[in-house]
Amino acid sequence: MTAIWIVVLGSGVATMLLKAAGPVLLGGRALPARLNGVVTLLGPALLAALVATNTFGADRALTLDARVIGVAAAAVAVAFRAPVLIVVLLAASTTALARAIA
Repeated sequence: MTAIWIVVLGSGVATMLLKAAGPVLLGGRALPARLNGVVTLLGPALLAALVATNTFGADRALTLDARVIGVAAAAVAVAFRAPVLIVVLLAASTTALARAIA
């Protein structure tokens, strides 16, 4: 067995242990209210961080290109409460148009 496979198997076991830790430690009890609030905000915060790093970062540098225009168009569409499909299509088409012009 090579070192790569040992790392892959070790990562898999560690992932399973982490996923099982919550149900095992809580045992069917509800989360405390304070912790539940943090868990509720975790998803949107991670999504915002992912969008920001993929929009403004490239090759370990700050980049302002067509992606920024697409995210701005999506933000405007969200501000006007457009449906999610429209927001995605508007962002994609705006980004494509900005790339075609540049």
